[in-house]
Amino acid sequence: MKNELLEKVDWQKVDGLIPAIIQDIHSGQVLMLGYMNQDALAKTLTEEKVTFFSRSKQRLWTKGETSGNFLNLKSIQLDCDNDTLLVVVEPIGPTCHTGTTSCFGNENPSDLGFIAELEAVIASRHGSSPEQSYTARLFAAGTKRMAQKVGEEGVETALAATVKDRNELTNESADLLFHLLVLLEDAKLPLREVIACLKARHK
Repeated sequence: MKNELLEKVDWQKVDGLIPAIIQDIHSGQVLMLGYMNQDALAKTLTEEKVTFFSRSKQRLWTKGETSGNFLNLKSIQLDCDNDTLLVVVEPIGPTCHTGTTSCFGNENPSDLGFIAELEAVIASRHGSSPEQSYTARLFAAGTKRMAQKVGEEGVETALAATVKDRNELTNESADLLFHLLVLLEDAKLPLREVIACLKARHK
């Protein structure tokens, strides 16, 4: 795959530097835009940590080499014109040197991005004082109570669908999804593993 991808890039068209769009595998958020020459792409594919060619320093630089905020490679796709890369990564820490999640800011407008943010907020409440939030109180109540809430919200969602109450179905579905995310966090089961299961079934 390494040699095949290196050969498919139209290096002449991009003057030896191909734009690389960096995307978070979990949230779908675009994290940054960088440039790779052939050596940077080869190193990225070999070491599975994203490496760019710095146009200002005129050298290769691996993202995170000084900060520790590496971009662990998950996949690379070349666009239909062979002149742009989509690099899907698992980021370690914030991507931008300013401390934000993305070089385009922290806000992620996508629906998937919001779910990832909600999952992170729920995780941050695990172990905090029950007086601080409803989520913390659920964790304090224990797994049995959290499972019970998922069951209750599931029944209420089904009933709302049965009576064809769209507004109630929307609200109950939101409650069900939230409580399911809490239960998954309690079980240390990331939503991405559930999604991977769905993908495998879809095949």
